[in-house]
Amino acid sequence: MVRVQRTAVPVLVLLALLAGCSSTDGEDEERLTVQRENYCTQLGAWQKARNAASTDTADSADSAGDDEVGTVARDAFVAMRPLKDESVGQGRTLAEATVAAMSNSDSEAERRVVEYCGDMGFETLTR
Repeated sequence: MVRVQRTAVPVLVLLALLAGCSSTDGEDEERLTVQRENYCTQLGAWQKARNAASTDTADSADSAGDDEVGTVARDAFVAMRPLKDESVGQGRTLAEATVAAMSNSDSEAERRVVEYCGDMGFETLTR
């Protein structure tokens, strides 16, 4: 009986630890999914504001649209921070591609971040 207890106790402790790790892993994955969804939502909002501002600019010389685009872009940059090192292909990180798309009007970089959102299951959040 003592021998069974010596074997069973370490096994039970190990199982309890593994169960705790799996719960933490699940929470981490859930947090990562929420962060990705938030980023893709903010990216879509930036695209919408940018497109509206470019239409408004053709109609008037009002800079209010540019201010709104800047504000929405900042929100997208904040949402991108926890994901900044994720790869979007060809050696680029999400941070590099987001900056290039939003600051330099790089259409290839924008395509990559939109593709990233699609790969994460959030393609409907972007334009």
